[in-house]
Amino acid sequence: MFRSTILGLGLAWLSGVAALADLAVSVTYLQQATPRPPVLSNLDPDPENLGIAGARLGLTENETTGRFLNHAYHLDVVEVPEDGDLLSAARTALATSAFLILDMPAADAQRVADLPEAAGALLFNAAAGNMTLRDDGCRANLFHTIPSDAMRADALMQFAVFKRWDKLAMIAGAHPDDIAFATALKRSAVKFGIGTIAEKTWDFDADMRRNAAQEVPLFTQDFGDYAMMLVADELHDFGRYVAYNTWVPRPVAGSEGLRPVAWDRVVEQWGAAQLQNRFVEMTGRDMAPRDYAAWAAMRSLGEAMTRTNADDAATLRDFLLSDGFELAGFKGRPLSFRTWNGQMRQPIPLVTDRALVALAPLDGYLHQRSEMDTLGLDEPESRCEAFK
Repeated sequence: MFRSTILGLGLAWLSGVAALADLAVSVTYLQQATPRPPVLSNLDPDPENLGIAGARLGLTENETTGRFLNHAYHLDVVEVPEDGDLLSAARTALATSAFLILDMPAADAQRVADLPEAAGALLFNAAAGNMTLRDDGCRANLFHTIPSDAMRADALMQFAVFKRWDKLAMIAGAHPDDIAFATALKRSAVKFGIGTIAEKTWDFDADMRRNAAQEVPLFTQDFGDYAMMLVADELHDFGRYVAYNTWVPRPVAGSEGLRPVAWDRVVEQWGAAQLQNRFVEMTGRDMAPRDYAAWAAMRSLGEAMTRTNADDAATLRDFLLSDGFELAGFKGRPLSFRTWNGQMRQPIPLVTDRALVALAPLDGYLHQRSEMDTLGLDEPESRCEAFK
């Protein structure tokens, strides 16, 4: 029903190594395989250990501190195939661990969070940017270390305002993730005073590897003039062929071009190069946003356990939501969790393939609590009741 890659048997660990430690935390990385629609190019396949590698690096860093404090950490990786029984796998994991990192679509994360066995658990969403999870579909036991679609969109719109690019166009794909990101971009444009975005849906199946120079100019001709072309193509299907092929020559941003991301290899300041180097040394590849989110989840648990000298989910949850929690996330500002929906506050790098262009929130965006709360759902906007 599901396949488990174990870094040590959970129950054996609990009765063995953990018994020698003053405190012990066992974490399960629970991954639900999802069907990926075919795309035009397979130049950039997802690595098999996407996300998992970030959790393992976080585990290694937790263990470094844990050795001095006699704290023990453990990670199990459970991979559920497309036709597997996710809830059965979750119940099995929760029987040995109150701490889960979820790598799955938003609806599946909600199903796991709603299990009776998960009522007292602490779960981390490290993959789904869906707004519902942070809004009226939030769960009290579900925290989010991956940025929301709204946070990424707000970062990009802050940059557009800074550049005074007040007329935008957008090409959006037809996949649900594309639609969700396009919706976030439109909402953000209104939020920051840009107004409406001229939009068209890309629903063609032409081979853009051969026809981009002919198809894209025709498709974008009736947009008229605009300052920036947004692309909502979260599957990375057609978007790579938009730049330099639009009828009006303008910068491209969104899923391609200038991208708002949780993490990228071009982030080098604030000690980030050291984190990148540790990850590359361990995996042989660059750290991706999902890796960073899983790393942040593991490190948040480690930091909370270190500071509270406790290993129960209730105590660690309370500390994560307190003013005392901060995580050094190598983005220039300490990271923390929003008390109204469990979203991790974090700066959003705006990057190209070879450079960091800006780091949002940009200068001038002020907030009574934290400038990072200008990104994504602020407390007055949130309809999340579970955290109240």
